[in-house]
Order: sequence, then structure tokens, then C-alpha cells
Amino acid sequence: MLFSLICHDVENGFELRKQTRPAHLAFLAEHSVRFAGPMLSDDESKPIGSIVVIDCEDLDQAKAIAAADPYNVAGLFQTVAVHPFKQVIPEALL
Repeated sequence: MLFSLICHDVENGFELRKQTRPAHLAFLAEHSVRFAGPMLSDDESKPIGSIVVIDCEDLDQAKAIAAADPYNVAGLFQTVAVHPFKQVIPEALL
């Protein structure tokens, strides 16, 4: 099953994001991530959060992965929402 992780950064979290990025990327590489990347400010000058779509067995596993993400552990994320996700475009090959 696919799940979306929608994460919003704390105010002025850019330096913490830079410091934690290598651990975050290594962590995501250990999981079945379909796509991921930063959300940007309206003027595109800085990251303000992250979106991750991940393949997991169930919601509990997706929430556990979100909780263990080094960005979250370091305190970068102000909020994290985890929801089941249904891919429709392009048509899912699952």
C-alpha cells in the first residue's frame, strides 16, 4: 500500500535541514520510497517541508517510518501527517 507523508518544517529550520540531510537521504534509501522531495516557499527560495510517498505494509508501519526519519528525530518537522495514498495518474502498475 502507498502512504503519503506530508511534513512541515519548523520556522527557520534551513540549517537543521542541511545538517541532517545526509542521514535523512540514507534513511529513505532503506525503504520503498516511490518519490520524495522538499516543498518550497512560495518564492521557491527555501524548503519549508517534505513530501514522501512510500510503499508500506500498513498505516502503522508508515507512521513508524515517519517518526524515525532523521529530520523528524532532529526536530525539523513541526507537523507530520501520514495518510493512505492512491496513485491514479499515471495509472498505477500495482
